[in-house]
Amino acid sequence: MNLKGLKINFLGDSITQGGCSSKLSLCYVAQVAEISGAICRNYGIGGTRIAAQKVSSSCAYHDLDFCYRYSMMSKDADVVAVFGGTNDYGHGDAPVGSFEDRTPETFYGALHYLYSGLKEMYPKATIFVMLPLHREGEDNDMGEYSRKGKVYGDLKTYIKAICEVAEYHDLPVLDLYNESGMTADTEENSKKYFDDGLHPNDLGHRIIAEMVVDFLEKM
Repeated sequence: MNLKGLKINFLGDSITQGGCSSKLSLCYVAQVAEISGAICRNYGIGGTRIAAQKVSSSCAYHDLDFCYRYSMMSKDADVVAVFGGTNDYGHGDAPVGSFEDRTPETFYGALHYLYSGLKEMYPKATIFVMLPLHREGEDNDMGEYSRKGKVYGDLKTYIKAICEVAEYHDLPVLDLYNESGMTADTEENSKKYFDDGLHPNDLGHRIIAEMVVDFLEKM
């Protein structure tokens, strides 16, 4: 796929918004535009989750979940990227649920709701999914941003759900978790790729941008 001039919508959370990049021009969305010549539109909102929550969050904008706001994106996109799930793991009260769920109140149900809604809204666009990145403390539930694991399942539980539902809806998956090389399992690695154990630094954003471009150009 030649990306030059194509319109790409990026639906995401604080990582997509540009959190912890030193300036917005270095966030991965802006870098995809710079590398490829695509017209990239950033629909990232910090703290947001894919699934709807039962109890309102202390920060109201955290409740602008992907299922609620995907329909507010521009309708003329040639490509749509969905990059979320780490906040569903990290906070909130929506359960993981089961594959059979189809409503936004569980993680599985929200994925089905979102993916089917995007396919209906963008029947001619390429829609793809980006897996969450590694994050500090994900294996022992001790990291600052890893508060739900013992009750709702570890990060890999959420990644498994994303992969299962994406496959069901025939959506390609960019595996940032296993293939980016960005881990936070040691202090050295965390400082190399991340600003705070969760949000990528400028190098991390560059890696994501390059992977997105390579992934799409090979389609």
